[in-house]
Parts: sequence; structure tokens; C-alpha cells
Amino acid sequence: MSATAAPLPTRLAFFHGLGSIAYGVKDNGFSTFLLLYYNQVLGMDAKLVGAALALALILDAFVDPLIGHFSDRTYTRWGRRLPWLYLAPLPLALAWYLMWATATPDFWTLVLTAMAVRTLVSCCEVPSVALVPELTPDYDERSRLMRFRYLFGWGGGLLIMILAYTVFLSDGLLQREGYLAYGLAGAVMIAGAVLTSALGQHSAAAHYPRSRPAPQTIRGALGEILECFSHPAFVILMMAGALAYTSQGITFSISNYLYLFIWQLQDTTFSFGALGTVNALKFYPVFLFGSVIVTFFTVGPMHRRWGKRDTAAACAVLGMVFWVVPFALRHFGWWWPVGSLESTLALYAFVFASNVFSVAAIISAASMVADVVEASEMETGKRSEGTFFAGNFFMQKCATGLGILGTGLLVDLAGMPEKAVPGQVAGEVIDRLALGYSVVVALFAIGIGLILRRFPITRADHEARLAALAAARINPDAEGMHP
Repeated sequence: MSATAAPLPTRLAFFHGLGSIAYGVKDNGFSTFLLLYYNQVLGMDAKLVGAALALALILDAFVDPLIGHFSDRTYTRWGRRLPWLYLAPLPLALAWYLMWATATPDFWTLVLTAMAVRTLVSCCEVPSVALVPELTPDYDERSRLMRFRYLFGWGGGLLIMILAYTVFLSDGLLQREGYLAYGLAGAVMIAGAVLTSALGQHSAAAHYPRSRPAPQTIRGALGEILECFSHPAFVILMMAGALAYTSQGITFSISNYLYLFIWQLQDTTFSFGALGTVNALKFYPVFLFGSVIVTFFTVGPMHRRWGKRDTAAACAVLGMVFWVVPFALRHFGWWWPVGSLESTLALYAFVFASNVFSVAAIISAASMVADVVEASEMETGKRSEGTFFAGNFFMQKCATGLGILGTGLLVDLAGMPEKAVPGQVAGEVIDRLALGYSVVVALFAIGIGLILRRFPITRADHEARLAALAAARINPDAEGMHP
């Protein structure tokens, strides 16, 4: 399918986004349950778990640029991306299940298993998201594809979270048997989503690339990767992303500590009359997915009014403000008693607003990566979609690894005991954990907003670049243009 500025069929956007369910399932497991499972259920030291996951992420991250580069250079009648989407999901599903099936964890087994899962996720996600700039050059259509990706990514992660809270771990978050079922369900969702997504996009993406890549040495491959990574606009995105995903890694991996030990959500229930009551913690994913749906419909108008750059910068800061306000009010004694219905409802309202802005910032930044492709093509004559998005994943993994390591340190510095019981932890421990966490995410968000404001590609820049590239293909001898 050649790039076209015409609106893409909704069916194609749907199937494209569907594949990100696998990433959502993986992200939910690593960021929400894995540290808690290995630390509080299996009894592995929190610092060792954090260090193992951080090491696995950082080592595996160096594979991502190679995956993206080889994806760019794949030359088959099924295109550059689809072969990866057909081959990777089944091994990924197996590795995912094995990670949750262990009964006697050790440091290096966790490192190797986590690396296998992360690498295979990249073999699915990098080629999939690299299809975005291939499918359309349009500034707004790319945002539309990213909206679907994040809707399904969040949806997949939240669906497996809902199943965890209401089915697999309904008897408590510290039951090992529930995590075995959680791992199996996640494996089925991962394989099914990626394969269905690939089949749904087959007719649009299955064609020979425009030209066959020339033979290349390892040195040449590394040179092309470094050339992409040094592009000024891309460097800005990576700097902002490093802060954003470190903060997100901390937030996701510490979330169950926050809900159980600070906000005591397990003590709150929502009553639905004759339908009975639902524990607040089990209802939490519904609020999150509702916020993602709101973002899905609002981020497009934001981009049309303010552009991607300004939307991303402003939303990053606004998301942080709504997130930390409850912690600040609790610290100064201006919050309802934790565990009460009033406390939980107010917390969910702030979380809802925070997530709307935070997801809008992430969607905007991801769409901005796609726009760097043409900026690079103007200078190099090569399209490197996979390499750029792999670089984005490289950054995400390194930063998320640091975030998980940071959570381990925060938990340890706060003095949180192993196998702690909610409601029986000393108040000063809870206060140290809440305050340290709030300060970190606030500083990171301010830095993200300031950095994103320096991104140089606006809508007008992008559209002018598309016109110049189109002219260069008609007149390949034009000065400064690479067809």
C-alpha cells in the first residue's frame, strides 16, 4: 500500500491497533504485578527483583535497534513488517507463561526470562508500530493510528488487570496459584492479538518494498542506526521520553504498594444495591479505561488546535499535577481518612483526570516519532521507520528498567518490610514512601514539558517536507533532496 493522505479505513486502523494488546499485557505484568509477585509472594528481595528486571531491560534494549534496522531491511512479498508479526508471537506467549510458572526464583533465571519476553515483544511491537508512517504520511492520520494503538494497548493491559483482580487473584494479591492462571491467560491474549492484527493488515501491508536493500556490513548497519539516533528532533524526543518512561516505570511498579499500603483500597467497596458490592481495587481498572476512552476522542481535537508538540508538553505537566495533588493533601492532613468511600472516590476522580492528560502526552509523543521519519529522509534519502521506533523502544526499556530499579530503592529506603500486611505498616514508613515518590514524579514531569517544547517539527514543517519529498521523487536531481 502506498502512502496516501486520504483517511484510512477504520477497519485497518482497528486491526493495526489490535496488535498492541500484547504490549499492554506485557506492560501490565512487568509494571504492576511482577515486582509484587516475586517479592511478596515468592519471597525474593525487592532490591534483587528490581535489579534483575532493570538489568534485563537494559541488556535487552540494545537488541531493539538491531530489530528495527533488520525490519527496515526485510524484503519479502509480505513486505518488511508482516513476517516478524507472524513468527514472533507464539515463542513470546511461551516465554511469558514460563516467567509466571516459576516456583523457586533466582536472580539470573529472572534476568534471562525477562530478557526473552522483552526481546520477543520487540519483535512484535517494533515492526507493528513501524507500519504507521508506511500506511499514511498525514499528520493527523498518524495520530489516529496511534490513538487506536494506545486504546488497545491500554485496553489489553487493563483487561488482564481486571481479570487478575476479579478472577485470578480474587482471593488476594498474594496467592501464587492466581498468578499461574494470570500467566496462561496473558499468553493466549498475546498470541491471539498479534496474529489477528497481522492477518487484518495483510492486504494493506503485504507487498514488496519499493526497492531491495543493498548488501551491508555490520559497521554500515551500526552507522545507519547511529545516524538515525543522532537526528536532533529524535534526540529531543528521547531525552523527554527517558524522563517520562522512568517516571512511568516507577509509577506502574509501585502502584500496588500505593493502593494497598497508602490508600488501602482493599478496605473500600462500591455498593450497587441489589447487584451487591464490588471491592474498590477491583473496580480501579474500569476508571483507568474510561480515562483512556476520553483521551481517544479528545487528543485528535487537541492536535488540530495546538499541534502535537504543545499538546504533549502541556499534558505531561497537567497529568502530573492531578496525580500528585492527593498525595500532597494527604501529607498535610487535608484528605479524607484513607480506606473510606470518600477518599477512594476522590482519589479515582484525580486519577481519571491525570490519566486523560498523561495518555494524551504519550500518544502525542509517539506520533511525533513518526514525523521524524520524513525529516531524516530529507537528509539521508532513506526511510528508517523501524530504526526510529526501535530507538524509541530502546529508550523506553532502559528508562523503564531504571524506573523499576528506582521503585525497589524507594521501597527499601522507606523501610517497607517484606511480606508486609496492609494496615499494619508504621505510619512513618508510609509517609516516606508517599513523599519520596511524589517529589520524583513532579520533578520528572516538569523536565518533560520543558524538553518537549524544543521539538522542532510542527504541522507546517511536516507538510512542507512532504511536498518537498514528493517533488524530489519527480525531479530526483533537485539540490538537497534525496528521493
